[in-house]
Amino acid sequence: MKKLSFIVLIVILGFNIPSYSCTNFLITKGASVDGSTFISYAADSHVLYGELYHWAAAKYPKGTMLDVYEWDTGKYLGKIDQAEETYNVVGNMNEYQVAIGETTYGGRSELHHQPDAIIDYGSMMYIALQRSKTAREALKVMTELVDKYGYYSEGESISVSDGNEVWIFEIIGKGEGKKGAVWVARRIPDGYVCGHANQARIRTFPLADGKKSITFSQRDKLNDPSVECYYSDDVISFAREMKYFDGEDKDFSFSDTYAPVDFGGARFCEVRVWSFFRSVKAGMEKYYDYASGHNLKNRMPLWIKPDRKIAVEDVMDFMRDHLEGTPLDMTKDMGAGPFGCPYRWRPLTWKVDGVTYCNERATSTQQTGFVFVAQSRSWLPHEIGGIFWFGVDDAASTVFVPMYSSITKVPEAYAVGNGDMMDFTMDAAFWVFNMVSNFAYTRYSYIHPEIRAEQTKLEGEFLEEIDKTDQEALAKYKTDKNAAIAYLTDFSDNAGNETVKHWRDFYGYLFAKYMDGNIKEKSEVPEGYKYYPAKLQQPGYGEDWYRKIVDETGDHFKVPE
Repeated sequence: MKKLSFIVLIVILGFNIPSYSCTNFLITKGASVDGSTFISYAADSHVLYGELYHWAAAKYPKGTMLDVYEWDTGKYLGKIDQAEETYNVVGNMNEYQVAIGETTYGGRSELHHQPDAIIDYGSMMYIALQRSKTAREALKVMTELVDKYGYYSEGESISVSDGNEVWIFEIIGKGEGKKGAVWVARRIPDGYVCGHANQARIRTFPLADGKKSITFSQRDKLNDPSVECYYSDDVISFAREMKYFDGEDKDFSFSDTYAPVDFGGARFCEVRVWSFFRSVKAGMEKYYDYASGHNLKNRMPLWIKPDRKIAVEDVMDFMRDHLEGTPLDMTKDMGAGPFGCPYRWRPLTWKVDGVTYCNERATSTQQTGFVFVAQSRSWLPHEIGGIFWFGVDDAASTVFVPMYSSITKVPEAYAVGNGDMMDFTMDAAFWVFNMVSNFAYTRYSYIHPEIRAEQTKLEGEFLEEIDKTDQEALAKYKTDKNAAIAYLTDFSDNAGNETVKHWRDFYGYLFAKYMDGNIKEKSEVPEGYKYYPAKLQQPGYGEDWYRKIVDETGDHFKVPE
């Protein structure tokens, strides 16, 4: 979702303008513990209501038209040709285990304006999911859509995966008066991991040779497994036309040309990729000066080979990062308050005496609408292999619930239309999880450990259940594919609705225990008593914080001896 550049953030400082930003991590099958591919995505927006989208598979008469609405705003953009057949989509994953996520990097502002275009980035992604059986086919669908109908959005980095491959695809429009977009897509080498977080990351790339690297006009070759790079025919020539680039083709860098990194691109965006990289590979500290915004020439590689294999629970935890263990650890500075809260209320930058300062922007953030980890398992039938681990609200306090990507309905607690951003309901997952997380922000060091323990317990139970569920579904699949899908639908439906019910009860437990600044535990009622007071603790703010108060106020609060 949308990133506001550091310069723009300064200009709008003090105004209530929502900023949009997201994080994606990409793991190839050779880098995972079990041979799965993963992409993760946090849809971070202060005004995005987290819900689980669903498009059922369908067939349409030839000549049917599809109305397109901008994903971010709901604005009607126009009509396009509907496919004669579309596939089942659950969230950002389809029945063939194809998954797509994105982060908006913005890029050169003069390229944002294409008012007659019909395809925005959200529509491009979700239409591709309904029409694609592989990651390569999704790339072909997306690039043909923007070529035919124009590109309505800003610069985007997009993750595309299936059971065998993971790709990073970066695109930006051509500006007002010019149709379509320029773009580059690269396959992540097997055994490697990648990430993007609101800053374009593809720099130089192999030029078209008709074998490993092809252009849009050669897209009929895209299904050839030897192809590792795919780009628009005019990605370099357009840059020359716009006077962005005048070097040799081999030195052309997509990111440096169309989205030059600035302080905000590094400190607020690339830092999230850096923190992920350093968690899986030693030696990444050498890029700290870049990630902190102080040496923009020391750019990180597009992908790295991790020192260890990665499991699905690892990917979930990567999405829960607050820069812990780094010099930017959000639990340690003054803004964390007396209870080490790793969240900062917006705006992202602020001024004192005319000098601009910033808060950190970590992967896990309070304004997340929804978050997912898409797991594709090539060794299983598609109906069973795709698991869309889905959560709403802040990744650090949500529970990732398994939704098989072939299911024919989604749990009512997560369904579209069950509440909205200004319509609270205790029956909606979004509101239930927000109640818990927002309560935890008040005394994070006490409440969050309880959330973490409950979260780990539930997700661990799901991981154990998945093995049994897979086997039961496989047994049914051998004789009746539809029965297997129905079984997985019931499993996912129950998992979602029961998790929300459990979390609602969990909120009640936390609220009773921690209300009014106290910590209470139930007491046994002694014989002869009708009731007995709860065990009470009043830990206050802690010695370190009291010292800060004294350092700032001197004798103001001192009690005479």
